[in-house]
Amino acid sequence: MSQRWNEIKEWEETFFHYDATDLGGTYNKWNERLYEQLSQKQKQKWLEKMDSCLIHLQAWLQHSRSHEETKKRVIAHARLFDSSITTIEQLQALPLEQLDYIAEQLMAKQRLLALGQGGLTGMGGMFLLLADLPALAIIQLRSLQHLALVYGYDVRRPIEMVNLLKLFYVATLPKAYQAEEWDKLLEEVERQEREHIFYEGDDAILQESSLEQLTNQLVKSFVITMLRKKLIQGVPLVGMAVSAGLNYRFSQQVIEIGQHFYQKRRLIEEGI
Repeated sequence: MSQRWNEIKEWEETFFHYDATDLGGTYNKWNERLYEQLSQKQKQKWLEKMDSCLIHLQAWLQHSRSHEETKKRVIAHARLFDSSITTIEQLQALPLEQLDYIAEQLMAKQRLLALGQGGLTGMGGMFLLLADLPALAIIQLRSLQHLALVYGYDVRRPIEMVNLLKLFYVATLPKAYQAEEWDKLLEEVERQEREHIFYEGDDAILQESSLEQLTNQLVKSFVITMLRKKLIQGVPLVGMAVSAGLNYRFSQQVIEIGQHFYQKRRLIEEGI
């Protein structure tokens, strides 16, 4: 287990290392100046609306038939390793290596969904562009829900629901902000008692840095709109490829952060 802990620490140092290029630094400064023009009240209003949408989306996904089917599928996979497993919480008795295997089976499908959804968005059209952000949010939330289930955490418990939403916030932040928020989240879960049901503390999910993701989405939509003009036999293949690649990369980032979070959390709870 100490080897796994060291591997995760090495991953943290590499993954969260941020070295802004001249172009990246200029873009970040432009973003900051853009949002400085909004009043604190306006920013708070946007964040509250985004929080509300995220919570409702999470609740809808948790109570969907797909979520129940995923729980059954996860337990069925786990029973290949231990036939006595009947609940999600019992998966915590399995070694991390076995849970990693189950997680990889589920995440392969999620990556393909992100790739396909990105390709569809790349075809252009106002409806597809407007639907891109909520569709991508659904895929990423579902990915994190699946990972939580695999590692033995039932996201229908209020405390786990908040933990997952805060993980979603960390995983979707621009690179420059992720390391600090990652450490904060881990400190929070370390203080939580395992038997607690309700979340104690600040349950606000999104912070001001989340607003930059909206700008990134607008830039992406602009690029796709421009690439729509580059047709190959009447099909905007360049735009589809770019959009699919961006969504796949973003999905991979969310999955990677989510999986390492639940792995490290398991090790922390085991006293490693």
